[in-house]
Amino acid sequence: MKTFRKCPSLDIVVPCYNETEAFPFCLAELRNIINRLKDKELISSQSGILFVDDGSKDDTWRLISESCQDHDNVKGIKLSRNKGHQVALIAGLGKSEADIVVSIDADLQDDTNAIEDMVVKYHEGFDVVYGVRNNRQSDTFLKKNTALLFYKLMSFMGVNQIQNHADFRLLSRVALNALLDYREENIYIRGLIPMLGFPSTQVFYSRSSRVAGESKYPLKKMLSLAVEGITSLTITPLRMIAVFGLSIAAISTLAGIYAIIEKLLGRTVDGWASVMIGVFFLGGVQMLSLGVIGEYIGKIYVETKRRPKFFISEEKGYNDVK
Repeated sequence: MKTFRKCPSLDIVVPCYNETEAFPFCLAELRNIINRLKDKELISSQSGILFVDDGSKDDTWRLISESCQDHDNVKGIKLSRNKGHQVALIAGLGKSEADIVVSIDADLQDDTNAIEDMVVKYHEGFDVVYGVRNNRQSDTFLKKNTALLFYKLMSFMGVNQIQNHADFRLLSRVALNALLDYREENIYIRGLIPMLGFPSTQVFYSRSSRVAGESKYPLKKMLSLAVEGITSLTITPLRMIAVFGLSIAAISTLAGIYAIIEKLLGRTVDGWASVMIGVFFLGGVQMLSLGVIGEYIGKIYVETKRRPKFFISEEKGYNDVK
C-alpha cells in the first residue's frame, strides 16, 4: 500500500543564459504549475521558482529582477560570469532550501505537466524522479543521431546514466544534500545522480520545440559535455590506452620474430613505405594517448586548487536582497 508523505515545499530551479525571449513564457507557465499543485495540496504554500542567471549578456537578469519584485514566490540569483549550465544548476540547487526541487530549462522544451507526475512519485516514496523523453520526433536528423551517438559513447565508456534524460528531474531533500556533498570541480550531474543510490523512478514525456530563442547546446557543447562526463566519472579511456599499447607491443614482438626468421633464411624484403606508415601511425597513437592522459592530469590540477565553482553577484527575492 502506497503511503503519501507530508505536503512538501517545492522549488523549481531554472538555469538561464540569454533567455530574454523565452523568459516571459517560462515564468507564466511555471507559476501556473506551482499554483495548480498548491490547489491540489501536493505542495505547500512556501513553494516557488528560483531562476539562476548564468552571466547572461542580454536582459535576462532584468526580467528576473522584475519578476522577483512582482511575485512573492519568485527568487533569482545572478552568477558573476558565465560558468556553464551544470555549474549554474548546482548553484541553484545549493541555494534552495525546499523539501523537494525540480530542475528544468527555461526554453520549456521539457513538458511542465510532468512536474505534477514527479511530485506524485515523490509522495509515493521516491527520492529521485527522472524526466525521460519517450521520443525524439521534435529533433532534427542531426540532433537525433548525435544524441544517440552521445548516449552510446557514454555507455561504452562506462558512464552510468539514464538514456534520453537530460537535467529535468526531481530530487528530495535527502537526495539533494547527498548530491551537494560531491565537491569536485568537474561535474557531470547526469552521471552523479545514479551514483546516489536513493529510490528512483522515471516519468515519460514528449519534448517540444523551444518556446522562443535559439538553442544554447550546439554540437560543440554536446561534445564538450561528453568529454566532461567521461573524464570526470570513468577511467575507461586510460584503460583503453593500456590495452591498445599492450596489443601493439604484442604485434610488434611477433613482427620482430618474423623479421629475424626471414633474415636468417635470407629472404629479406624492402619495406620502407610500410616502415614509415608504421612510424607515423605509432606517432599519432602516442600523441592521442598523451592528449587523453593530459586531460586527466589537467583535471587533477584543477581539482587540487579547490577554487570556488562560482560567485553570486546579486540575489533577488531573499530577505538579504542585494
